[in-house]
Amino acid sequence: MWPRVFFLSALLAQLAGVTGVKPDDVATLVQKFEHRYRGSSTLQAAFLERYLDHGKEVRSESGMAYFGKPGKMRWEYQSPERNLFVVDGKWSWFYVPADHTATRIRARESSDWRTPLALLAGEMKVSRICARVQFDPQARALNSNGVMLQCVLRGSLPEKPREAGNAVSLLDSQAANVSFELNRATGELLRIVMFDPGGVQIEFRFSDWQFDPRFEGSKFHFDPPVGVAIVDGNMADPANDPSSAVGGRNPPKTK
Repeated sequence: MWPRVFFLSALLAQLAGVTGVKPDDVATLVQKFEHRYRGSSTLQAAFLERYLDHGKEVRSESGMAYFGKPGKMRWEYQSPERNLFVVDGKWSWFYVPADHTATRIRARESSDWRTPLALLAGEMKVSRICARVQFDPQARALNSNGVMLQCVLRGSLPEKPREAGNAVSLLDSQAANVSFELNRATGELLRIVMFDPGGVQIEFRFSDWQFDPRFEGSKFHFDPPVGVAIVDGNMADPANDPSSAVGGRNPPKTK
């Protein structure tokens, strides 16, 4: 189960020619995205998280996500089972009530799948996350007003456009690309898609965004219930990640 880029290269111009969209539209859309979220201290949205293996869905989960500045997140998984992921600014917590365990890691060391979305709880500068952004000609927008953009994460190698069949992973620091679907009119985030080299794809879909909703500061605090075992580990390591689609408690196999 467990986001200014203004890099306009000759390749981007070629892609824009194929998609019929001007290169400058990338920068304009990214600016709109940043502006839409930058002015809010808190955010809330409903989410659907899907796991796919070579294009076939093997598991989906849904719930509510909350973001608070600076650097706080809360993911309340409600279906098919209740789980909780909290970033309090210092620690990242993943709590599985059914297992009576809570995994924690220092937030700055976490490589969890949701990490790119932490920019919504920060300065809202896409360039802090992405080395470059460009239109993604291989991805199809689900929303009639949606536009798919590809983000090459900073620190990833190689930093080049994703080619067909070359899936990438946030779990592998040597290669990491992410695709975003943004609403062309409003700049709202509709979807984010991440790829694993083994063919696993993780997708987050968002709806019902609320800007500056009111909730208590304790929303981003996790206090382990009595009797819950606390496990220290790196969520990026499948062996230490009880929610990972790659290791730990695996998603159901498809037939």
